[in-house]
Amino acid sequence: MAKKMRETITSYILPILLLLLAVQTNAHNVTRLLSHHPSFSSFNHLLTKTYLADEINRRTTITVCAVNNSAMSALTSKGYTISTLKHILSLHVLLDYFDAKKLQQIGGGSALAATLFQATGDAPETTGFVNITILRDGTVGLRPDGGNLSSFFVKSIEEVPYNISIIQINRILPSDTASAPTRDPEEMNITGIMLARGCKVFAETLLSSHRASITYQESVQGLGGMTVFCPGDDAMERFLPKYKKLTAPKKEAFLQFLAVPTYYSMTMLKTNNGPMNTLATYGANKFQLTVQNDGDKVNLKTRINIVQIVDTLIDEQPLSIYRTDEVLLPKELFKASAVEASPPAPEDGDVADCQKPSKGKANGKKKKAAPSPDDSLGESDSPAEGPDGEADDVTADEASGAVRIVGGAKAGLVLVVSLLNLFASFWLL
Repeated sequence: MAKKMRETITSYILPILLLLLAVQTNAHNVTRLLSHHPSFSSFNHLLTKTYLADEINRRTTITVCAVNNSAMSALTSKGYTISTLKHILSLHVLLDYFDAKKLQQIGGGSALAATLFQATGDAPETTGFVNITILRDGTVGLRPDGGNLSSFFVKSIEEVPYNISIIQINRILPSDTASAPTRDPEEMNITGIMLARGCKVFAETLLSSHRASITYQESVQGLGGMTVFCPGDDAMERFLPKYKKLTAPKKEAFLQFLAVPTYYSMTMLKTNNGPMNTLATYGANKFQLTVQNDGDKVNLKTRINIVQIVDTLIDEQPLSIYRTDEVLLPKELFKASAVEASPPAPEDGDVADCQKPSKGKANGKKKKAAPSPDDSLGESDSPAEGPDGEADDVTADEASGAVRIVGGAKAGLVLVVSLLNLFASFWLL
């Protein structure tokens, strides 16, 4: 029996496990790959600064058209905003794999490739496509769809077959659409965007707090940008009676809690599970929220409740604003027993436990009254949700060139290791 089991595992299960392991370790890091080529340091730096590196790292079958430092100077000297730079560089990320060999073998002598600029929805019509053409002398030229041919393939820089290819082109792809002016952070009317997109009640509440409004504006103009999670009008209307009972300092802390001092695109949120500091994070008052992905949906949670992002109001670096279906409540200001209605309890043990209804008289014990939200602003008796953010992890990863495995990838790797251990146990029978 044991012999037959070993034969079955060897013939069928082991190859599958090895394939899964290969998939889990096949992640790439574009900044690490480019770090081996100092002449592309300027291009590499902007991939990080615009957060395009994160977008690239989560994708497979991709080609990055890089330019060297000399060619980059023509771009960086024009004083573009960070949002415009992101548009321009995203036009240089092809959503298909082209290494040196494949470029020379393009059928019919030309091909049209979609880019990250097109995929984001920022490019009107087909202006986010790049036309690749093989000229009579064998030279490979690239141009934005409908644009002039002025950029040419130079050489291959890095190739991870059918996963990521980094090629050098001689100059930045010219595109009036990608280089169109975008708003400076100072010109972004945060509350105006909310008022027009279903977060009117929250916007008016924010405007009523002078200090919180100033903090929001200063954050979006800061180095990291800002991400806001504003509740929809219906949810905020239901919450207003609780909000009005808060003291002025607590009102300010609550409003600051719903913003993160870092810009996160939706793609980045989907690949950054874990706790995040907020504008209200200070000293002992952690005021953290946790991002938790559920398939293609993004949930936000505290020990009090869990909400879901249902709409994007703006995603234009350095500012992103997302509308949520309910009001996310910080544990520093509220207790679970004080929440009148909560979404279905998630499977996460800690959060689920805090949402269980009190047994009250059923257990013969007197129900302890929940603290009023007007109590002094201090650290809650509830344990902290986790470490203070993941910024240190990101820095360490970039310094060592390691690829951080998050979310489903990490779970998959754990599964593979567990199954391999099981296989070893059967083999020793």
